[in-house]
Amino acid sequence: MTLELHNLKPAAGSKKTKKRIGRGLASTGTYSGRGVKGQRARSGGRNKLQLRGLRAIMLKLPKNRGFKSLTKKPAVVNVGILAKNFVDGSKITPKLILEKNLVKTIANGVKILGDGEISQAVTIKGCTVSKTAEEKIKKAGGEIAV
Repeated sequence: MTLELHNLKPAAGSKKTKKRIGRGLASTGTYSGRGVKGQRARSGGRNKLQLRGLRAIMLKLPKNRGFKSLTKKPAVVNVGILAKNFVDGSKITPKLILEKNLVKTIANGVKILGDGEISQAVTIKGCTVSKTAEEKIKKAGGEIAV
């Protein structure tokens, strides 16, 4: 038999015949697999949200309150941590801070805060600095380059 358009057929088992519901008295006939009367037998019956265990799960979930700010917050590093990780005279950049694993990401910038003490004279470049951190860095003989 030659392969031509009129004798093309799908592969055996690839096409499953659809179950015909509500035709005659046998198998899924008469009541169409819905049983007899009741809410579940009706069209659109049964509340979908309160399926047996789902209601308990819904009650356990925390209520979503408030909102998440759309403004991205910079990664924060304190002056005391810089003092422990950098030597006197080093130039500190966001890339260096990331390499030392002091922050997880520098995508939203790095801000240096004034918690802790610093005695090393360091140069900070490319980071935003709080007033207290700026005072402590300048007091130690360091500088902040913009």
